[in-house]
Amino acid sequence: MTTDISDSLLSRIIDDLAEFGWSLQTQFAPQSLTRQLAEECRQRISQGTLAPAGTGRGNAVAVREGTRGDHIQWLEAGQSPACDGYLQLLDELRVALNQSLYLGLVDYESHFAFYPPGAFYLKHLDRFLDEDRRAVSAVLYLNEDWLPEEGGALRLYLADGEVRDVWPQAGTLVVFLSADVPHEVLPASRDRLSLTGWFRRRGDSPL
Repeated sequence: MTTDISDSLLSRIIDDLAEFGWSLQTQFAPQSLTRQLAEECRQRISQGTLAPAGTGRGNAVAVREGTRGDHIQWLEAGQSPACDGYLQLLDELRVALNQSLYLGLVDYESHFAFYPPGAFYLKHLDRFLDEDRRAVSAVLYLNEDWLPEEGGALRLYLADGEVRDVWPQAGTLVVFLSADVPHEVLPASRDRLSLTGWFRRRGDSPL
């Protein structure tokens, strides 16, 4: 699958990150790719391959239902044409971020995330306390015809004190600096599907 990002879209994301620390683009991925990714996520859910997500890192990872209620499965290259197309898009974004913002991003990790009705993720940062590789977070939403009254917003707590809610509408990408933007996922009244991931740098702490 051949995909690419327009120069104007890349420029908007770069400018937003440089000025505000986050960016919201409502038409990031082609509609056909978004639908294929949504269908693949649903297939994985029906096959039972998404597992309850944990918090923490390494041997300290534990499932804490009072903190987060999503189910996840990590992406790997070669799993499907749709996944490869998405990873290609995000690698193109990684290269552009490095060229313009000198972030030293070396790779991108991502997983499908499924929040069943009522599931949530409490306020948190994406940067681990003991490991600083995650530099930029990126979430692509896969839900068509989402209505605000269905809930499920990504709530961002921005540096200027502003609170912004991002609705999980299909094709929307939100990008933000992992160490600087606390956020939470509010419960929804319907299934909520996304691809959540992080651009990573080499980091200062040992792996």
